[in-house]
Amino acid sequence: MTDKTKSVTLPIVGMTCANCVATVERNLKKLDGVSFATVNLASERASVEFDPQKLDEEALIKRVRRAGYDVALGEGDFVLRRIADGTDARRLEEVLMALDGVVEAAANLATERVRVRYLPTVVSQADMRKALRAAGFEVVEAEGEVEDVERVAREREIAHQRRLLIIGTTFALPLFLLSMLGDFGLLPESLANGSWLPWLKLSLATPVQFYVGWQYYRGAYKALRNRAANMDVLIAMGSSAAYFYSLPVTFGLLDGHVYYETAAVIITLIVLGKFLEARAKGQTSEAIKKLIALRPRQARILRDGQELEVPVEEVRVGDLVSVRPGERIPVDGVVVDGRTAVDESMLTGESMPVEKGPGDEVIGGTMNRLGSIRFEALKVGKDTALAQIIRLVEEAQGSKAPIQRLADRVSAVFVPLVILISLLTFAGWYFLAPSPAGDLTPFTRALINMVAVLVIACPCAMGLATPTAVMVGAGKGAGMGILFKSSEALERAGKLTTIVLDKTGTLTRGQPAVTDVLVSEGRWSEEDLIRIAASAERNSEHPLGEAIVAAANERGLPIQAPDRFEAIAGHGVVSHVEGHEVMIGSAKLLAREEISLGGLEHPVQALQAEAKTAVFAVVDGELAGAFGVADTLKEGSSEAVRSLQEMGLKVAMITGDNR
Repeated sequence: MTDKTKSVTLPIVGMTCANCVATVERNLKKLDGVSFATVNLASERASVEFDPQKLDEEALIKRVRRAGYDVALGEGDFVLRRIADGTDARRLEEVLMALDGVVEAAANLATERVRVRYLPTVVSQADMRKALRAAGFEVVEAEGEVEDVERVAREREIAHQRRLLIIGTTFALPLFLLSMLGDFGLLPESLANGSWLPWLKLSLATPVQFYVGWQYYRGAYKALRNRAANMDVLIAMGSSAAYFYSLPVTFGLLDGHVYYETAAVIITLIVLGKFLEARAKGQTSEAIKKLIALRPRQARILRDGQELEVPVEEVRVGDLVSVRPGERIPVDGVVVDGRTAVDESMLTGESMPVEKGPGDEVIGGTMNRLGSIRFEALKVGKDTALAQIIRLVEEAQGSKAPIQRLADRVSAVFVPLVILISLLTFAGWYFLAPSPAGDLTPFTRALINMVAVLVIACPCAMGLATPTAVMVGAGKGAGMGILFKSSEALERAGKLTTIVLDKTGTLTRGQPAVTDVLVSEGRWSEEDLIRIAASAERNSEHPLGEAIVAAANERGLPIQAPDRFEAIAGHGVVSHVEGHEVMIGSAKLLAREEISLGGLEHPVQALQAEAKTAVFAVVDGELAGAFGVADTLKEGSSEAVRSLQEMGLKVAMITGDNR
């Protein structure tokens, strides 16, 4: 994308196969000013780069609709105060229309409302509120806000296909049973030879053909109007051939069998496939939803000396944000006041919280573990690290792998080729094959074989298989901490020669555990030290404290509730247990209390040389012992590495440890 072009993502509604993708792409590329257009069937999105001097988003939407498809637009209804006159109403519309992604804005002076239609992939209602407030308007509320328009559209499509499937099955199943029982001679003779049986079949088949199957007739018309052919054309041709051949037989104008069940079963089975496809499309975006769930909805900011709770979208660069223990950090920034430990495992995979104080950076979506902090917002909205990760996963899911581009090229000629083959099949069976035995006429036999070719060759799987695999692969990878930059990278992963693995959270559990217990000479045994330390850490949310509590639970040791508990950010905790003052913490805690290691100095150094973290226990002012804490190997890691090596891959490990 150059400085002179804009990029936009359009959520497309109504695509069913690779030919639909080709139709939308071809129509978009025909527009003067469009330099690039690519469409993904599984994500149902079109990515377009265009010259804003020549056209806008509305022109792109009109082109998609002209091609026979639609764009999922969001709708918002903003309530405002004190719109003075028509000039204000016009300025209100101008402010909104100046935003990228706003397609329509209509202000009503009498009700002091403005109705907006917009592209949810480009602009949000929070962006509109900001623009309105910046222009001096007072926004009271936004009604009917549904930011995830694509999810709503998918849910609506799933419900629609489910309803059609139920209706289709209700009529097609008895029709199928009537036909099969008749073919095998299992129907009573009075019923099998009844003149009304074809009429019963017609009454069962017609709702399926023209209500359940209407979407395929409509799709076929749109495709042919755009001089293309898709799977809807094949389904409409195949089912119509069987249905309309049966009509003159029913009316006594032709002799032979009726094939209403063929048409009804074809349509019902295709609807079943459409229903499963719609569900699969909805499930492929689960990884994105999990990433978005990491972002808190609200933020606590300080403005004009007051603490306000606002939607996270309204946080501005430079705002002072307050975060309490157990809350997620809403945006990226730098700490200006307070100390804490932040769990950044969602970003780094490291289970150990990172100490934060004035001057340290914090990342939106990470979890504040201990103290309260205030930080200055530096990156908000689409600029945060989490938003960039989400965008990277979306781009990877939406990009086309080389094999998918090949499938798109094949599908462009596939349907016309299938139609030609089906016509040749009809001609071959009608003109060249010997006369059929039994009740079949040459025309009926040729027609049945032609319908079989048309229906069995529906190319929907060709267009859907690769993008769905890419979306699932990229989504699963994101959930496991693996980001694919593009679908091409995912495809090329099959040709790798070397695998480089992160240690923490990949080869290891990502959760620290006590591996060693060092006891100072004195009154404490190993079990007593673990018990009293676990009691002191009982209320702690720090992973090192949790590891000590887990060690006591594994040994079945009783853990008492501390009489007093205080967390000291960056140092440790102070508790009163069984009449003792117990301090558990790092070397910083010993330095603060001016306590020496004594006889534990060399054993502690040995622990640190093994990349283990030393946690010290001080009881009544004296060093009672130390714990060696480390991340332990995950079950199956050794087998996984061995399997990779047996595949001929070289395996390397990345770690920040000393050894």
